[in-house]
Amino acid sequence: MILILAKYLKFYFQISNFLISFTLRAIISLLTSFIISLCITPYFITFFQKKNFSQVIRLDGPKSHLKKKNIPTMGGIIILISFITSVLFWSDLYNPYLWYVLTIILFYALIGFIDDFYKIILDNSIGLTISKKIFLQTIITIIIVTLFYVNNTEKSALQFIIPFFKHIKIYLNFITYLIISYLIILWISNSVNLTDGLDGMAIISVILIVFGLALLSYITGDIQYSKYFNLPYLKYTKELVIICTAIIGSGLGFLWFNTYPATIFMGDIGSLSLGSAIGIITILIRQEILLLIMGGIFLLESLSVIIQVFFYKYKKYRVFLMAPIHHHFELKGYPESHIVARFGIISLILLLITLSILKVC
Repeated sequence: MILILAKYLKFYFQISNFLISFTLRAIISLLTSFIISLCITPYFITFFQKKNFSQVIRLDGPKSHLKKKNIPTMGGIIILISFITSVLFWSDLYNPYLWYVLTIILFYALIGFIDDFYKIILDNSIGLTISKKIFLQTIITIIIVTLFYVNNTEKSALQFIIPFFKHIKIYLNFITYLIISYLIILWISNSVNLTDGLDGMAIISVILIVFGLALLSYITGDIQYSKYFNLPYLKYTKELVIICTAIIGSGLGFLWFNTYPATIFMGDIGSLSLGSAIGIITILIRQEILLLIMGGIFLLESLSVIIQVFFYKYKKYRVFLMAPIHHHFELKGYPESHIVARFGIISLILLLITLSILKVC
């Protein structure tokens, strides 16, 4: 919106140039979403408490989580409000990539809202069944990815990039592109949801990964930098940095209240929407393999659930004391704050490894 307004400031040309500076918009986008999130969260906490929108605890979960029963949930609404407000004000509304990201975020947020609402109304931790949730996610993802593929005008936007072999150009047909995009978006969105079991753990990893995506978006959206890092130039991806900084700002504001001991949880409306944002941005900048490295914590969480279910179903044997794996460490006696801090450290290390791989290959 600020870019549209700046075009009408013809008599204040220097001021309008200042306003449309990309670096300034990226920084202000972060600060705007952070301040909004920081300011509105206390009001939402009070509102949710009055409406009894509280966390529904798993009956088969760690007993230490029973004390979290009355803590408000659905805090993802706060993240969405602060993030979307900042993006709409500071980003280029004519950028088509912006609308792909916002659309999938809003629809995944709607799925999360329905899931959270069912949990609260029915007073159980199940909410939507897994099959219904996956079905809705599948429909939305297929539609968004198909629209992008059909409307895409850049051949390089369909290139599959393999680290260390970036000189090999693999262009994806529709079916292959759809399958890869579908798997990435569903995996990361549901993995963020699985990881959101300890105070601050999911949002810390999300912030770090989105920071990495911001750097990658800037590189692929700049002709000189993309050439230097031997990546395909994608003219629309640079604007994704504004989206990423808005997510980081809203995430930091939310973390202020979500850090241990949390006074609010993001709920599925937050975890699913944030996961979908990571997934679609990764697809748009063509860095699926690097996401598997950056998102190593989310990969570990989802794999622990798959392994646990497989071995228990076919071998009647539990590999972990409880899945996802962060619950395993809880039952081993590790304090919640220690687990969160150490998983955060691992996420930071994985981010640094990813950026190192980007440079050397």
